[in-house]
Amino acid sequence: MPGLGDATRGRLLFGGDYNPEQWPEETWHEDVRLMKDAGVNSVTVGVFSWARLEPRPGAREFGWLDRLLDLLHTHGIGVVLATPTSAPPPWLGRLHPETLPRDADGRVEWWGGRQHFSHSSAVYRRHAAAITEDLAARYADHPALTLWHINNEYCTPDHGDEAAARFRGWLRARYGTIDALNTAWGTDFWSQRYDDWAEILPARHTHYLKNPAQVLDFRRFTSDMLLECFTAERDIVRRHTPHLPVTTNFMPLFFGQDAWRWAEEEDVVSVDLYPDPRDPVGGARHGALVQDLTRSQARGPWMLMEQAAGAVNWRGVNHPRPRGLNRLWSWQAVARGADAVCYFQWRQSRQGAEKFHSGMVGHAGEHGRTFQEVRQLGAELARIGGEVVGRDVTAEVAVLHDWHAWWAAEQDGRLSTRADHPTLLAAWHRALWEAGLTTDLAHPEHDLTGRKLVVVPQSYLLTDAAIENLRAHVDGGGTLVCGFLTGTADQDDRVRPGGMDPRLRALFGIRTLHEWWPLDEGEAADCDGFRGTLWSEEIEAADDVDERIDYRGGELDGLPAVLRRGRAWYVSTLPEPDALRALLARIATAAGVRPVLDALPEGVEAVRRGELLFVLNHGREPVTVAVPGAYRELLTGADVQGEVRLERFGVAVLKP
Repeated sequence: MPGLGDATRGRLLFGGDYNPEQWPEETWHEDVRLMKDAGVNSVTVGVFSWARLEPRPGAREFGWLDRLLDLLHTHGIGVVLATPTSAPPPWLGRLHPETLPRDADGRVEWWGGRQHFSHSSAVYRRHAAAITEDLAARYADHPALTLWHINNEYCTPDHGDEAAARFRGWLRARYGTIDALNTAWGTDFWSQRYDDWAEILPARHTHYLKNPAQVLDFRRFTSDMLLECFTAERDIVRRHTPHLPVTTNFMPLFFGQDAWRWAEEEDVVSVDLYPDPRDPVGGARHGALVQDLTRSQARGPWMLMEQAAGAVNWRGVNHPRPRGLNRLWSWQAVARGADAVCYFQWRQSRQGAEKFHSGMVGHAGEHGRTFQEVRQLGAELARIGGEVVGRDVTAEVAVLHDWHAWWAAEQDGRLSTRADHPTLLAAWHRALWEAGLTTDLAHPEHDLTGRKLVVVPQSYLLTDAAIENLRAHVDGGGTLVCGFLTGTADQDDRVRPGGMDPRLRALFGIRTLHEWWPLDEGEAADCDGFRGTLWSEEIEAADDVDERIDYRGGELDGLPAVLRRGRAWYVSTLPEPDALRALLARIATAAGVRPVLDALPEGVEAVRRGELLFVLNHGREPVTVAVPGAYRELLTGADVQGEVRLERFGVAVLKP
């Protein structure tokens, strides 16, 4: 993957979304003064400017954008130019109502917000291509342009008639014949068998439960159609500027995109990340998971496209970031591989739906705490960014995650709504994070060579290729640990014989999986040495297992909760956090994986990026951390020998 490349010029990018069309032009000169003061070297422009650029069909008003790019270039600020296609102008919906998406109940999603476009609409695609073509032709040679940003946070499903026609075509390409589709979807259930492609609809509202295989394919289709929209615009700008990288911004762990597949189509992988500042340690855990996933998708450095300098506006109660937390979380992103630290947005809006969403320059202006903290961060990033940009983060542990497994597991007729995919992914990643183990994420079919430990929190759906990949990992000397309800279904959401694929049962030493026993709110499963939550299973172990931890009491008394056969572990419940951390730490040690630093205080994180050691205190109290060896602390210039002192929300960047 090309990555940011020349866009960084050997420095960390620092800036954010800039929406100057919301302000009189005299404000622009004040903006660039403050940008220079804050160390901003990159801004994203044009994300929501389609109505300004094309106020009526076919019109082009580029003069204001010409002046803006010239101004930014004069002051040495690079431009990430966005195609404005995530928010079509009102005239498009009024003149072409077929461009508006419909929800599962058939209701039109009107203009007046954003993302109001049908991914399948030929008219929308034609107008989106036209504005993209003209933008790319006009600004291809502008010296301010460093990177392309396509659309914004692709997320809109569509259940309308044009989408239905495209869905049928997508299904024809996938299955070939209507009989093959009927087999894949199990349509003999509830008399759903199809005789003609015209009978097939998107996953619209039904009287009772929908066919889960149909819903799964509709989610796959939606991701693919949105990806077609992205690649169409990407190809246009690449034709004009083949030397410039192209990205679009992911939302963190967003349900609607197969982001593994999307990442392969990007030059730069970027993400928007908004942890809750009410819980700094919990926010850091969530941030680490998203950052590890994004770095893994990028296979190297990545771009933090959006974060909040203060409060957001979409939680029930929107808290600002306490003093120092913005700096800490920004450095956490750098530690975990980011080569760009950016925000939504530069200047806080005075009107519109996001006027209470913070900006780098808040309503308090340049003398407000938010801007002053941004200014401090910009100076630090500029001072030591050259030491870190382009460097890799290495990990011997891979956590497996698959959007198709997530989509399939989220069906209406499942055994427990409490045991959802993101909850389990976060719980297992948290245990590794708290154990001080750096992790990548990977798809179950990815090459696992070099991974000493592979962790599968849950993968309800596993393809045959994925199962063989896991077996090959163990046969090759790697260690595997899997959570419950893994390998239950095949790629068509067909339950595998025995409730778990026989190859996996043999791998883990499971003779029979008799019953699944999901746990209610407040219910637990006592085991030897720990308590299990969310789930339990009635398992009969094979005779050749090497280790087991049993349930104690209740219906499953004396049956195995945890099994090990060779280097393959199966965990049929979710141990409480301390117990899961201890179990995974023990397994990692046996696999030859060591934490970055031993005996970290609670809430402290340590990550190596290249030769640099980042130590971050996510707690509200000062701590002292043991760091074997001698270092230079790059933020302060101090010499460090044996230990480093971190204040609340403190950061140390140590160079040997």
